[in-house]
Amino acid sequence: MNMFQKIVYFFLQMQEKALTKRLDKHLKRSSANSTSKTVLSNGVTMTLQAETEKNKELVKKNVSDIVKSCNSDPDKLLAYIESKGTKVIKLDNADKILAAIKEEEGLVTELQGIEALYINLITHSGLSFKSKPMFVMRNGNIDPYYMVHQFYKWYALEMKLPGFDFISQKLFKIYLNSDEAILSNLNLDEMTGLKEAINRDQEATNFALEIAKSKEGSKKVLDKMKNDGGANI
Repeated sequence: MNMFQKIVYFFLQMQEKALTKRLDKHLKRSSANSTSKTVLSNGVTMTLQAETEKNKELVKKNVSDIVKSCNSDPDKLLAYIESKGTKVIKLDNADKILAAIKEEEGLVTELQGIEALYINLITHSGLSFKSKPMFVMRNGNIDPYYMVHQFYKWYALEMKLPGFDFISQKLFKIYLNSDEAILSNLNLDEMTGLKEAINRDQEATNFALEIAKSKEGSKKVLDKMKNDGGANI
């Protein structure tokens, strides 16, 4: 099942009557993050997200300007990220090192527990069971479109768009490698956070594809994404 099908399935799942009954009996009726609010009433889910939509447009515009000024150069984008206070680490075999905690190269959002301790140790970030968001990449050439995808997510995180908190990202990673069974056991806060995490990843993917198509043409880009791109692209 591809990402688009998973997203469609996710929204259908949210409307299942069994889940609605469970929410009616056991869960609170609303969920809020920094820029959105979701309210469940009489089996209908309503999301108020005017501020989120406004910030999404701002993120897209700003990232477009930055990427253009850097000519999509991965090293320049990494330098920009580092200049804003986010740690950037390059490691030999970064993909294999990160795979040990089921992470991918690029933006590594906040971690907690043993995974946080692991990432802190390998990046010389101290001894702590909680890590700060950071960029971890392998030494050598970086695919520019993969970098644009990861940069977009980082900038969205910096702009405090929802979906990047520890729980939402943890659920998102499980969701990408699950058979959707996870969805039946989530409460409203968790479902809302997962939906936001999916949205952020899809927005980053769409932006990277737009940039790539404008430079290389859609067929070449789609082939490149299949052969060389990261799992999220």
